[in-house]
Amino acid sequence: MGIRRILTADEPVLREKTKKVSHFDASLHRLLDDLVDTMRDAPGIGLAANQVGVPLRVAVIELEEKVTELVNPQVVRTSGEVLDWEGCLSIPGFVAEVKRAARVTVKAQDRHGKEFRVKGGELLARALQHEIDHLNGALYIDYLESLEELVRVGEHPSGVEEEQAAGI
Repeated sequence: MGIRRILTADEPVLREKTKKVSHFDASLHRLLDDLVDTMRDAPGIGLAANQVGVPLRVAVIELEEKVTELVNPQVVRTSGEVLDWEGCLSIPGFVAEVKRAARVTVKAQDRHGKEFRVKGGELLARALQHEIDHLNGALYIDYLESLEELVRVGEHPSGVEEEQAAGI
């Protein structure tokens, strides 16, 4: 296990669609473990593999001390809409209000290739969408009309949750 360098928004790999995982082996397990370690060290609540320079469809999310490992995830259902604050470990120091689906269902595989579904609302829904966007080469700033909508952490209006300011 190890902590890897988190790439910032100017790195081209963050804008490329990641490759589907076909081998559920020790190297995948190591990557998942490293993603969790790196995410916790940052600190953040989610991290996609391409954020550490690995162009594979792999991400992790940790909320309420529960780690969700996502291999080859895809959103299969959405409902509602909510506008809330969002940050990103690849865009450190900034947050912005982003409109996302209020609830999502995601189909994914675990580290052994077993398929599962995860349903989420609120912050979990936002984190799932955020990480899957990363795997598709998109960043939350793509939803903004202008980069002027970005707010420096520490200057944001009250009510922004610490987890969102820390980065997804």
